Amino acid sequence: KRYKPTKPGTVLAFLIGCTITGIVQKFVIQYTIKGAGAFDIFFVDNLNLLTIPAIVMVYYFKRYKPTKSGVALAFLTGCAVTGIVQVLVIQYTIKAAGAFDIFFVNNLDLPFFTGFAAFFILLAIAIALGIRWARKRNFYLLKIGLWSASFMLLGYSTYFTTMIRSNADPGVDMFNVDNPVSLVGYLSRQQYGDWPIIYGPDFTDQAPTVEAGDLYVKGDHKYEIAGKQYAQDWTNTPSSHFFPRMWNPSNDRSEIDTYKRFSGMDPDAQPTMADNIKYFIRYQAGWMYLRYFMWNFAGKQNDVQGFGNPRDSNWVSGISAIDNLLYGDQSHMPDSIHKNNKSYNRLYMLPLLLGLLGLLVQYRRNRRDALVTGILFFFTGFAIVIYLNQAGLQPRERDYAFAGSFYVFAIWIGLGVIGVQRLLEQYLPRLLPNRFHSSFPGACTISAAIVCLLAAPVLMGAQEWNDHDRSKKTLARDIAVDYLESCPKNAVLFSFEDNDTYPIWYAQEVEGIRPDVRVIINTLSGMDWLINELRYKINDAAPLDVLFTKDQIMGDKKNIVYFANNMPGWNKDKYYDLYDTFKTVIANDDPRYMTQSDGGMLFNLLPTRRFSIPVDAQAALASGAAHPGEHIVPEVDMEIAQGKNYLLKNELTMLAIIAANKWKRPICFTNPNDPTQLGLGKYIRSRGMSYELAPVENSQVDNDVAYRNVMEKFKYGHAGTPGVYFDGDNRRELNKLKLAHAQIAQSLIDAGRKEDARRVLEHYDRNVDINNYPYGITDYLGNMDNRFSLWFLQDCYAADDDVLAAKVAASMTKDLQQQMQYYQSLGEGMSDEQLAVNAQLASQGKPNGLSGRQQEFASDILSSYQILLQIAELKKHYQAAHGPDALRDLQ
Repeated sequence: KRYKPTKPGTVLAFLIGCTITGIVQKFVIQYTIKGAGAFDIFFVDNLNLLTIPAIVMVYYFKRYKPTKSGVALAFLTGCAVTGIVQVLVIQYTIKAAGAFDIFFVNNLDLPFFTGFAAFFILLAIAIALGIRWARKRNFYLLKIGLWSASFMLLGYSTYFTTMIRSNADPGVDMFNVDNPVSLVGYLSRQQYGDWPIIYGPDFTDQAPTVEAGDLYVKGDHKYEIAGKQYAQDWTNTPSSHFFPRMWNPSNDRSEIDTYKRFSGMDPDAQPTMADNIKYFIRYQAGWMYLRYFMWNFAGKQNDVQGFGNPRDSNWVSGISAIDNLLYGDQSHMPDSIHKNNKSYNRLYMLPLLLGLLGLLVQYRRNRRDALVTGILFFFTGFAIVIYLNQAGLQPRERDYAFAGSFYVFAIWIGLGVIGVQRLLEQYLPRLLPNRFHSSFPGACTISAAIVCLLAAPVLMGAQEWNDHDRSKKTLARDIAVDYLESCPKNAVLFSFEDNDTYPIWYAQEVEGIRPDVRVIINTLSGMDWLINELRYKINDAAPLDVLFTKDQIMGDKKNIVYFANNMPGWNKDKYYDLYDTFKTVIANDDPRYMTQSDGGMLFNLLPTRRFSIPVDAQAALASGAAHPGEHIVPEVDMEIAQGKNYLLKNELTMLAIIAANKWKRPICFTNPNDPTQLGLGKYIRSRGMSYELAPVENSQVDNDVAYRNVMEKFKYGHAGTPGVYFDGDNRRELNKLKLAHAQIAQSLIDAGRKEDARRVLEHYDRNVDINNYPYGITDYLGNMDNRFSLWFLQDCYAADDDVLAAKVAASMTKDLQQQMQYYQSLGEGMSDEQLAVNAQLASQGKPNGLSGRQQEFASDILSSYQILLQIAELKKHYQAAHGPDALRDLQ
């Protein structure tokens, strides 16, 4: 169309077309996504970088005469500077230094860190020469830019202390950042995975996995290749599009269910761009940001983690007309999550209105300042929402990620005082006699200050102090002590959650409690660095035999081991020695027991699901895993369930340690679920808060040890001190304590020790004030708190503890009846039984008579009704067994 065709011109045009295609595919599509992915630290951790665009705007307004195009250019410049700092200065300097170190060590046979040091020496020389050249040529901006870069690098150099610390092999050495290459992954937060931001698929497509280079790890003398690094190609799917919000094909955390629920799309429909936008507005921007924003400046319903229903953790105003319109009649809410919940904060929207007034004042008085503050508010709030691209139900509330934007809004609240002053100056003269007008300006200023003081900090302090006061709460630390003190001497303790692990680390490393216990974080024990840390002594805990060599678990090796059924030479009905099987089949990487994926990745195979662990009775007795007089089995037989198709590396590590331990050291767990899923359930028994692997079948509680631990060593985080606040996460930890007491009491009752069982139950009751944590309390986990209390109540009846049973039953009955009343208020009137029948139909996906709001609580309705029936049945049986007057104290 444009030129007269020639053969060379045609060839050239074709090559240009191919080149443009490559640029669009690689640079415009892929590298923009990669660049956006590099903003992890920028948006989450280094919040100070979020101020750069606002600072650039301040510089522009002070330095130049503003124009529309200039303002736009300054804003884009600020964004570009932020990207340059985050990607080039922060990440690629470390990546380049790591590449230098690999070259110097592997190719030049120099020691580790020589290439790393050489890179930064050369970089320092280059910056110095650049500053000198810029000064001679009077390139002022270049000189300032180079000086700024040098100071940023100087400040950023504090991260080098992580390598210094890691090389000292401390007790807590997260990610073992002892070399420049691992520092790259640590700073880029590789452990948190990747997700699309600008361009990517819908959940209907699985993004393909592509190679992203060699995976280098530090060996004894060189950097060794431990496989390949892989990344997901978000652009290469049929559904890939701009601004993907509904991208995760997994439904492990109800991702797909959440997409459909908040977008309103039909269950069998294909997602559209409109659905993506609806999901973004309703869930990501609305539920996961604006709700948190309103908590701070309008009011908060309660502290029960919310997932979109009208009962849990919504923002409220405290103005009944508004709250009832949004969520239904709030007066019917159960007391435990309403008037008795310390997070029920009513701010009456006064801080919000004051902040909006302050924004208006700033906009009218100085639009430039308003623009700067607005940019800061956007980048510390909505920009993070866009970046995080949150999918599915979160494990905890995420309000802390947006604290920066709340700080910015507080600036507008302060400016709102000026707005109130001006309103008073405008309207108050009409209400006052003329003789007061001379002193009016000063009076307005004082009045505005007093009104705003009462409307924001005083009101917020009065409403929110009691659920923010942590002065007496030591629950995290005390739970850690309970875990540690429940372990035998020199035990190995597997922990399964951050809420377990970090407090245990604190107790050991800071307070020196039980330094003989070796803690293994199960969720991280699939990482080669953590497995290798187990090979050396920590505190007073001796090294562990992890069965595999460093090379055998290096990098991604053995990340997944698949089960192979019906492999020749293996009898599916036979139990094979766990240690020998791991050594001969997995550790040696025998080609007969390997398979290759379509992408070329090699995987180990396990030809059996049945294993045995021979028991050395003398070793088990010496370590305390068994006691004299107990029936010790000759071997522990375990079978991994048929529904499980593979072992993850952390599961492999757990089994390898158990096999290699040979009963020399006690092995304990903070949670029995994972070892139970691996077939060890009947050999796990409680010692209090921790659970021990014992060569004794179906011994669920080590009665004497558990009783002694509870009565002599347990701590309760000041739960017995009146007025101490425990939020939802704290209550889950207290629930674990309640469960531990109930398990021990039940075991003691079965052993004929009712008096000891009563002591255990009453010990819990004395140490956990019912006003701090009631036995009956509404939660979002399907009445889990009430279910655990039901177990506790059963033990009270079984132990003939009439007084405590009355206390527990009264608390539970009150909460459950209030729950049923609340659920009835959400729809048409019906009896409790009718409501429960309809809830059961709803949970089965059948037609029912529940309203839309009642549908959301189908499982809670059913469980509340069932538990009420069980409480009534317990009372009936107790009365039948102890005579007609037995329940006199229980009424």
